[in-house]
Amino acid sequence: MEQLYTKTSPQCKLVTASEETVRFLLDYSKSLSIVEADGMTIENNLN
Repeated sequence: MEQLYTKTSPQCKLVTASEETVRFLLDYSKSLSIVEADGMTIENNLN
């Protein structure tokens, strides 16, 4: 299994994210709250 993922393909390009993008995603994931009640799923973004 390890041998399948050790070779890099020439078609793959390494993508880097800016520090701002990473901070935004971390803050968003911390503020997201998912509640399940009576068979419904409610997503809350706590500001």
